[in-house]
Amino acid sequence: MTLTANWSYPTSIRFGAGRIKELAESCAAAGITRPLLVTDRGLAELPITRQTLDLMDAAGLGRALFADVDPNPTELNMETGVRAYHDGGHDGVIAFGGGSGLDMGKLIAFMAGQTRPVWDFEDIGDWWTRANADRIAPIIAVPTTAGTGSEVGRASVIVNSQTHVKKIIFHPKILPAIVISDPELTLGMPPMITAGTGMDAFIHCFEAFCSPNFHPMSQGIALEGMRLVQENLLRAFRDGNDIEARGNMMVAAAMGAVAFQKGLGATHAVSHSVGAIYNTHHGMTNAVVLPSVIAMNHPAITDRVTSIANYLGIPGGFSGFEAFVMDLRQSLKVPEKLREMGVGNDRIDEMTGMALEDPSAGGNPVKMTRENTKALFEACI
Repeated sequence: MTLTANWSYPTSIRFGAGRIKELAESCAAAGITRPLLVTDRGLAELPITRQTLDLMDAAGLGRALFADVDPNPTELNMETGVRAYHDGGHDGVIAFGGGSGLDMGKLIAFMAGQTRPVWDFEDIGDWWTRANADRIAPIIAVPTTAGTGSEVGRASVIVNSQTHVKKIIFHPKILPAIVISDPELTLGMPPMITAGTGMDAFIHCFEAFCSPNFHPMSQGIALEGMRLVQENLLRAFRDGNDIEARGNMMVAAAMGAVAFQKGLGATHAVSHSVGAIYNTHHGMTNAVVLPSVIAMNHPAITDRVTSIANYLGIPGGFSGFEAFVMDLRQSLKVPEKLREMGVGNDRIDEMTGMALEDPSAGGNPVKMTRENTKALFEACI
């Protein structure tokens, strides 16, 4: 027996409609008395955010809000947030929103007690051990979309504002203490955000399942996560008030983030690079890129994709699964190519270099080289 691996599974999750009302109780359980609610600019003035601030206020927790967060957050957003955290005398963070709000909330809680630059904690080797773990503030995560699964993750993605490269910052204690997963908070999500975030959840599961790394538990979670997306994403897209579909998509998103402990792949390596330069929506970028990555990886994933097709009840094996992906994209009105999202071919060499350095590249079933990665960008654009 030569296989060895290190595995970790996530945190306490309070799932169900209306459970946002347990926010004060969750803060108490996490030892938070003066929380800072962190979200993105787009959510700051929405009713779900005001409702949450009201719940905080009624419980004597104040109504402190930080929302200076870009769609692809940078270290400049983080530094401003850390100042707001210290200026307000806070002792914990409520990370609220989609991927950007959740990732930024986690990073602010992490960096509020550190003395080293954030780049010293990039997800490389054991760099996370450089952090002072005792100074990481407790985090409550409240997702309002169903895509990234950042609420159950131990890392955050941040763009370096100088180099425009996305970096992954990792520490085991970035994992939120409690997650409130309330599908009622997603009912107002527009169809295109539903589509992009839902495809992100699906692709997390798909790339994790196809990764060659050894993690059987993630394999099973990835399969079931794909089934939930297959059965619920179009329902949520077509009827935004279908709370059962919304709830199942929130579960699928969390499952995808658990599954990709096993690894991601070229879809994310490309999408991270495109998003860092062109500021495109991450999930929708993934959805555009996916068919080209499936084609690139075909020789290495035939058997695994056939297994997926069998589990999902899709006839035709590999080709049947490809057809399913294309039909799903069309039904969700996903753009055909990245050029429709404003991506040009003038920076392909730069993006190729970025993709090859992205941590997701290491999980791709076919080794990513400069030649095949450049060809992949050309096919996607």
